Amino acid sequence: MKAKWMLIVFGPALLMLIGSILVMLFLPHPVPRNATGGQRLYLTYCASCHGANGHGSWRAWLFLLRPGDLGDARLMDARTDDYLVNLIKNGGATLGRPGMPAFGYHLSDGQVRELIAYLRTLPERSRPASPTPAR
Repeated sequence: MKAKWMLIVFGPALLMLIGSILVMLFLPHPVPRNATGGQRLYLTYCASCHGANGHGSWRAWLFLLRPGDLGDARLMDARTDDYLVNLIKNGGATLGRPGMPAFGYHLSDGQVRELIAYLRTLPERSRPASPTPAR
């Protein structure tokens, strides 16, 4: 009898908790109305793993994935546009990054170039503002 009451009391709470976690995992990243084309593409396709600022997302860590830090200026400067086009269109398996899915069927060549142009701005956006020297 006691187990039945516990199931009645805690069952719905457990279902709500599981449902909330699933919604947080699969809900896409919000895209602001004033987002540019590249930013819109990034937030739609990339931010769930790479995070809004490019430094990674908690969603990726839940699945033990370590996405590349797109906010790291040294890393992004070392990657050519052709390398990034290949990585985005064909995925990372051929380049030793098996966690990166292919988006060649989802994005046109123009969209990939627009996305890369936005990716090049992420290191600047994520850099903290340098303090002005005191006079």
